[in-house]
Formats: sequence, C-alpha cells, structure tokens
Amino acid sequence: MHTQEELYSNKIFFNAALPLVKVIANDVPSLKKQFEKVHAIIQVSALDEEAEGGKIGMHYVVNGDEWLVHLNAVDPNPHVELEFKSVEAMNAFFKGKMSPATLPKMKGIVKHFGAFKAFLMTLLKMSSLLSATEPPKDEETKELMVKCFFYLLSSGISQLNKMGHADIHDWASKSPDRVYAWAVNGYPQISAYLRVKAGKSRAGRGEYKRAMPFFTLRFDSLDSALGILLGTDDMLEAVKKGHLIMDGAPEFGGQIGAYMLEVGALAK
Repeated sequence: MHTQEELYSNKIFFNAALPLVKVIANDVPSLKKQFEKVHAIIQVSALDEEAEGGKIGMHYVVNGDEWLVHLNAVDPNPHVELEFKSVEAMNAFFKGKMSPATLPKMKGIVKHFGAFKAFLMTLLKMSSLLSATEPPKDEETKELMVKCFFYLLSSGISQLNKMGHADIHDWASKSPDRVYAWAVNGYPQISAYLRVKAGKSRAGRGEYKRAMPFFTLRFDSLDSALGILLGTDDMLEAVKKGHLIMDGAPEFGGQIGAYMLEVGALAK
C-alpha cells in the first residue's frame, strides 16, 4: 500500500510537473524544432495494483506544435511510453534518484525514435529547470524557469487540495471565492493564479482578468522571483527590500508561502 506522501508526490508529478513538457516544448526553439515532424501519442505511466486496470498515467497527443494533454488517462496503444514499475519508482526517478530499480521501461524507441528523442530531450530540460540551485545566466531561460515554477506551484497546491491534503483542504474549505496570483513586474506573460471557493480549487496560467486577484505574490524582477523560488533568498528580507510585494494582507503571503514549500518538498 502506498503512503499518503507517495500519492501526493505522484499526483504532483503527473498533474502539475509533466504538463510543463508542453510549455517547454513550445517555448524553447530548439525543442520546438524537434517536434515539427512528430505525430504521436506519448505516454508516461506507472504500474499500480490498486488502480483500475493496474496502471495509472497521462498522455500527450502531439501533432507538430499542437499538443493535447490528457491527465488521469491511460491510452491503450501509445506510440511512445515511459512505463514505471511502480508509483514509488516513478517518484524516485523524478526526484533525481535514478538507478536500475527506478528506470522506466521505454517503449516505441525503434519505431518512433524521433518522437522518443524529442520527448526525452524535453524531459531533461524540464528536470534541469526544476532541479536548478542557482539562476540561469540568460534572460530567456530565466523567464521559462519562473513560468514553470509558477505553473507548478499553482497546479500543485490545487492538486493537493483535490486529494484532501489536511492543511490545504481545510484552508480551501473555509475560503470564499478568492483568487491568489503569482506575478513579476514587467512580465505579464509570466503569471499564474489559483482560484479557491468552498473547498474547490482551479489553477490557471496567465493573468486572471475577470476581477482583481484577492492576493498576489508580486516580484520586482525575474532575479527576485528566482531568489525565492530557488530558496536562496529569505522571504522576509525580500519583502523589506521591496523585491517581493504582497498585494494583500501579509498573513495570506505566509499561508501561500507555506503551501508553496509543501509542493516543493513533495517534488524533491
């Protein structure tokens, strides 16, 4: 039987981290080029005796630069598949604990090598972004890294709420209709939000435009954002120096900050 922590981590990888593959493939020109002639169903799955059909997973339907991401859905006949032997093996692999015991079975390498190669290169790019310990040098990679972290955190918090995480679900259950957002001054395209209402939650990408967010964690620059996201800067010091602006009551900043740390801990 899986521990609750393993299930939380697995859901974050499946429903918050792996969807970033589409973002990265479309935002990085060299990777986008790799997918120009790819027309394939690409799947990531894990064998699980407790699941219906004995397997859980998600898959992408890729047609060049057009991607459809299907969460919580196992395709019976993918062209390319990374199949892990267990939930625990998958979690360990994505946490960087690679060994013969955690490596997935790789299907479709010979028949669909182009799709497999492009997907693997994109996975490696995602891993390098999410496991970084210091900011990249170039502006484009900084933008992509901050965007990926914003998407991961907003989706991760929402996924934990949907799974009944004690602290997060208790907070969401007591919440009226509110939107929490992440933003960087001067970069409207790099933003994400989380809408919470009476126990339900939905993560979104980009700016929330239907109304002013109830609370926004706003950074004055990409470097300031990465300082907090990578854990190299102190949040209170960042607030004092004006690098982190809390648009809303400070207590909500502490609350969202704690949930961000929970997602980060489960993904590492």
